[in-house]
Amino acid sequence: MSGPGVLVVSATAGEAAHVPDSFDVVVTGIGKVAAAVAVTHALARYPSESMPLVVNIGTAGALHAHHGGLYLPSAVLNHDISSEVLRSLGHPVRDVVEIEGGDGSVLATGDSFVSDVEVRDALAARADLVDMEGFAVAFACDRLGARCRLVKHVSDHADDSAMDWPAQVDASARVLADWLTRTFGPR
Repeated sequence: MSGPGVLVVSATAGEAAHVPDSFDVVVTGIGKVAAAVAVTHALARYPSESMPLVVNIGTAGALHAHHGGLYLPSAVLNHDISSEVLRSLGHPVRDVVEIEGGDGSVLATGDSFVSDVEVRDALAARADLVDMEGFAVAFACDRLGARCRLVKHVSDHADDSAMDWPAQVDASARVLADWLTRTFGPR
């Protein structure tokens, strides 16, 4: 494991395509289950006293027209779990993870690829961005005692433009890799 204490986590190889080779990278696969399992598996390799900072990079859909660019969410919520119903049945559910040092934005994570305006607008009442892995990464890190940072680049506006996501990934990957290099320096 190279690199002093940083583990870069991405859902797809395309989103991590420009991350310098000096970083340890885990590609989880798409969705919450894949992300939670991959992050847990990766963190299990570290002694509990030397957990790395997990930096989850990736694309996100903007839930508001004025959002674009790079975000470091301060909170991430699990948007597609029936939290209220489960709580009313006596089962506590943690559906929000606070992230230290964020920019004040809120990321909503769910297993649905959001490209419908009505779904987007409903989510916009609770969040700024939407993705498919952030909550799972942050939750696994919290459970295992690893610090976590979410870094998301807007690739679309969670509407019809989301269907062009594959064509936007490389541009986002370049911005994300640049952020990593500027933040952690050449390694």
